[in-house]
Amino acid sequence: MKKTIFRLGELFCGPGGMAIAAHHTAPVSNENEEFSIRHVWGVDKSASAIATFQANLPEAEAYSMDAHEFIREKMNEAGEIDALAFGFPCNSFSSVGERKGVRCQTYGKLYQLGIKAIEHYNVKWFVAENVSGISRMDSGRGFETILQELADTGEGYNVVSHLFKFEEYGVPQCRHRYVIVGIRKDIADKNKVVFNIPTPTHGQGKLPFVTAQMALANVNNTTDWGKALTRQSDAVKWRLIFTPPGENAWKLDEVIKKNDEELLKYLHQIPWYNDEIRPIGDISAIRKKIEYARLHVTKARMSHIYKRLEADKPAYTLTGSGGGGTHVYHWEEHRALTNEERAALQTFPSDFVFWGSKEEIRKQIGMAVPTKGAKAIFEALLKSFAHVPYPFIDTSPDEVFTPQ
Repeated sequence: MKKTIFRLGELFCGPGGMAIAAHHTAPVSNENEEFSIRHVWGVDKSASAIATFQANLPEAEAYSMDAHEFIREKMNEAGEIDALAFGFPCNSFSSVGERKGVRCQTYGKLYQLGIKAIEHYNVKWFVAENVSGISRMDSGRGFETILQELADTGEGYNVVSHLFKFEEYGVPQCRHRYVIVGIRKDIADKNKVVFNIPTPTHGQGKLPFVTAQMALANVNNTTDWGKALTRQSDAVKWRLIFTPPGENAWKLDEVIKKNDEELLKYLHQIPWYNDEIRPIGDISAIRKKIEYARLHVTKARMSHIYKRLEADKPAYTLTGSGGGGTHVYHWEEHRALTNEERAALQTFPSDFVFWGSKEEIRKQIGMAVPTKGAKAIFEALLKSFAHVPYPFIDTSPDEVFTPQ
């Protein structure tokens, strides 16, 4: 049987969320040919992320350098590839960034480094990833520009973009990301290779969503890299005590305005009311404690600030940066999640190890592509090349990009 091994390179690889997904994607065979993926190299400017990448993918080359530098100086020396992955940094497209889109000189043009690598290696296919907000920049014109340039790259590519809701693919986190898949046009036309969006496996009428509680059930918080707890002030502790599962710190601004009867009704709904709130004293004493715990902030009221998870639902989106209040908070315990727990919500394998400081690891985890979600995409790609049928959804006209 003929064996086709796609040699994968990756720009902006981070700790290796997509890489380890490709590594664990099983070969797909038809009667005549077997298709598989082998990761050849990864590039990231974060030394700690590259140390993590190298520790978990020792057979791949790891380049700790800026992607611009790699394209200029190392691309000719790096191992040959025929497939490329690049989750180009989202800073200029994210709702919590400056939102300058492709006009941002620092981040907005980083997708073009992927284009240079695609052209240099004449890859057979590529996978690119970015935040959901990328389609809203400049009324969608920036995203159309990116898709057009990707489609026009080299010999031309058939491009499909789709907003993946990764909780629908078994990821215990509501993480919504655009994934762009391109297959070289001559290969697609000659071999009739068409990439279709794999059908979601979880949700209404399908498998139940994987919840935060299910994801963390087997997390022991014993690894050297993942067990450290975030230090929290007394005010933060009380802020969490007055915040029930699924709510955020801004709830306290709302409840402090309630009359005594309404406030007590709210407090009685908090699971730990009898153990931790009632002992404070009368309603006047409780009000003073709520006032003490409030943030007293009028600007930058992001919805995930000191937000608790809900045990029976997927987590909200993890982030890789931000100060106090952005660390993701347990639904029952009055604390932020550990890095080991965050890694579980990103579906990193249980034997995956991270390198770096606690905050560096937090950033690596928050910026990564969920391994289980990426694996669903790689599996569909291999099946597309092997002409092995798989369930897929009807692709809307705006997802299959038609070059102008």
